[in-house]
Amino acid sequence: MTATHNTVSPYPIPTLHADNGELSLEDVPLTQLAEQFGTPSYVYSKAALTAAFDAWQQALSGRRALVCYAVKANSNLGVLSVFARLGAGFDIVSGGELARVLAAGGRADKVVFSGVGKTRDEMRQALRAGIRCFNVESAAELERLDSIAAELGVKAPVALRVNPDVDPKTHPYISTGLKGNKFGVAFADAQALYARARALPNLHISGIACHIGSQLLDPAPIAEAAQKLAELVDRLATDGITLDHIDLGGGLGIRYQDETPPGVADYLAPLLKVFEGRTEELCFEPGRSLVGNAGLLLTRIEYLKPGETKNFAIVDAAMNDLARPALYDAWHDVVEVVARATPAQTYDVVGPICESGDFLARERELAVEEGDLLAILSAGAYGMTMSSNYNTRPRAAEVIVDGEQAHLVRARETIDALFADEKPL
Repeated sequence: MTATHNTVSPYPIPTLHADNGELSLEDVPLTQLAEQFGTPSYVYSKAALTAAFDAWQQALSGRRALVCYAVKANSNLGVLSVFARLGAGFDIVSGGELARVLAAGGRADKVVFSGVGKTRDEMRQALRAGIRCFNVESAAELERLDSIAAELGVKAPVALRVNPDVDPKTHPYISTGLKGNKFGVAFADAQALYARARALPNLHISGIACHIGSQLLDPAPIAEAAQKLAELVDRLATDGITLDHIDLGGGLGIRYQDETPPGVADYLAPLLKVFEGRTEELCFEPGRSLVGNAGLLLTRIEYLKPGETKNFAIVDAAMNDLARPALYDAWHDVVEVVARATPAQTYDVVGPICESGDFLARERELAVEEGDLLAILSAGAYGMTMSSNYNTRPRAAEVIVDGEQAHLVRARETIDALFADEKPL
């Protein structure tokens, strides 16, 4: 951890702290970042990223294991390069994400490729790069991958992503392990599909995978899935199919509001117990738990608009910058960057987009004036990666803070760049 302050943060972001009524991330005041890089900007703490990854490594110490960061959570090259230097593997869901990982210094032989819709071109790209494994999610994908591998004269390493039909007790949009979800192959079909994979000449069976959902706050569902997976692995062994690794996905949740997620060691303990004494490598694919509470969205209040039933704080960030509140009705803490002695009022924090769904927070007590800065917390995961250019709005800048230094890792888009590839008819 590079920051020199010793304050224990009361915020979800562990390296965020207040000095004389002004918020700093690590050792850089947020007011300085706003002046230097403008708003809205995503700001990440390198110390928080490192500490989150180290927690997984420490919990898995002494066990043959690989932590593959789920790139979809935050795919900025600066963030990826931090994890690559820490020795992380990567979980990708597109050819574009593979290109990002390689550009950031990640190793192809530590990449697992998940996702239900891999194209032929993406398969070729991944095979040529020499990735570690394809997490195959359908019988049709198995056949396609065999034909592409034959075309290239290689053997494709595969694991079947098995759907264990376990309720993760999370938001339905981020539940992925139930019978009605599009992900994975049916548990009852897995043995037959493994037999089919063994018969295909251009595939190499490497492992088995599952992922039941995201923002998990209770390890019991994933432990249940792990037990089902272990029993299936044993049945495969009786068929003569031995596996090198078992991929248990990601999903560990974080604190957004008043959640009390388990620590990494407590989350993993029941899983490690299931696989105690086994020799297969265990793979995990955390995303949110590595980056979610390492970042914030810095935004400025343009107007305060009182109303008959609501007061609005209209900011320069919007739903195109942070989609989670509009998409999931998700909660993000919103805090004043500089504390004011004026009485607080209740505000809906909203953006300038022409949609009633353009809100970042509802009914928050804030002591603010026009022009003040706000920090929207726990925005490191599924923030910038889900952003868009709706209303022809340039996407935000991205900054990584490292102690007293701030590094621009993505420049703010320009309006000209948004339509540089378009032509009038």
